[in-house]
Amino acid sequence: MDYKVPANTRIGHVHLKVSDIDKSLAFYQGLLGFEIMQRYGSQAVFISAGGYHHHIGLNTWYSRNAPPAPQHSAGLFHTAILYPTRRDLAIVLKRLIDAKYPLTGASDHGVSEAIYLDDPDSNGVELYWDKPRNLWPFDANGQLQMVTEPLDLKGLLSEI
Repeated sequence: MDYKVPANTRIGHVHLKVSDIDKSLAFYQGLLGFEIMQRYGSQAVFISAGGYHHHIGLNTWYSRNAPPAPQHSAGLFHTAILYPTRRDLAIVLKRLIDAKYPLTGASDHGVSEAIYLDDPDSNGVELYWDKPRNLWPFDANGQLQMVTEPLDLKGLLSEI
C-alpha cells in the first residue's frame, strides 16, 4: 500500500460509552475542566476545550448503569489529551492531587511527559504534553527512540 494519511490529519474526537453522564461530567468537566457544548438530557453530552464543537462525546445509549468493560478484552486502551504546555500539565496534575484522584502511572517518554489515570468508568486517560521536537531522542540513524522512564512529578509541579 502506497497511500499515507495526509500529514495534517488529526484525531477529531473520542466518543465514550459511560454508565452515568453526571458521574462522568464530574470528572471530565469538574476535575479536568472541559466545557459542555451540548447536552441531550441524561443520555449524551458533548464537551470540549476552547469552544470546539466537541473533543469528547459521552453517552449512555448502550451502557447506562453498566459495569466497566473487562480490562483484559479488546477495546479502548486510553484516550490521550494533549496539553499545550508543560505548565498546563502541571496545573491539571495539581488539581488531581488536591482532589486525591488516583493516578495509575506517570512517565517520561522522551518525546512527551504523561500522567495516566482512569475515569469513573475505568476508561484509561492519558494527560500529556509534547516536548519540543528538537529535544526528542533520535539514534545515530535518525530513528525516533521513545522510552518509558519515571516522570519527575516534583519537577513537573515546579512549573506552577
